[in-house]
Amino acid sequence: MTASKSSRARQARARQAQAQRSQASTASTRNGSAARNGSAAAGRNGTADKAGTLVKAGALVQADSTSRAVAPRGGGVDRRGSRSPIREASADLEAPATTTVPLWFQLVTWILSLAGLGVSIYLTIAHFTDKPLAGCSESGLVNCTKVTTSPQSYVFGIPVAVLGLAFFVAAVALMSPWAWRWARREVALIRIASLVVGMGFVLYLLYAELFTIGSICLYCTSVHAITFLLFVLTIFAAAAWGLPGRQRS
Repeated sequence: MTASKSSRARQARARQAQAQRSQASTASTRNGSAARNGSAAAGRNGTADKAGTLVKAGALVQADSTSRAVAPRGGGVDRRGSRSPIREASADLEAPATTTVPLWFQLVTWILSLAGLGVSIYLTIAHFTDKPLAGCSESGLVNCTKVTTSPQSYVFGIPVAVLGLAFFVAAVALMSPWAWRWARREVALIRIASLVVGMGFVLYLLYAELFTIGSICLYCTSVHAITFLLFVLTIFAAAAWGLPGRQRS
């Protein structure tokens, strides 16, 4: 009876130990599966992160390539032949629609031209009618008649008074506000060239009066002074506000 009880007790302990081992094995198996699932998920997440990083990097590279193709260095024309906005803006600045010379400056040059035209008309009339110039001395250093009737009063067979009249007719047109607002480069260049030629004649006539004739004419001197002022103002306008840009086709 005692031996039988001992045998049953040993069997019970053996079954209990086996059950504990079975439970431990089952738990270990579950933990391993969970760990493998976690590793697999982490691997998948890492792969997804790498793929996302590669996609972002590829998008950045593609965007950078596109920007380089659209905006080449120097702001010129891209590979597709379209003009850059920077070049378009600079071209618009080079060819302004209107001049920037202020209105008061335009009026000053125009009034000076009208004054020169009036004096030239009077000198031309006096030349062809042989009338003495009003208010001008006939002796000494100031002698208008001696100057206007001298051989130097003709250039290439043309009376200097007529040349002055033609010059100021052109000056009135070129110095008018409408001509200043007409943003044509050719008009600005003709204006400057005409004043350069006019100053050349002024220097010649001054030399003739002072060193050849030995007398001066007040009316002629006023014409010389007006021409000089127009020359200075025109050069100043070109230096301060520039010339209109070339017209684009």
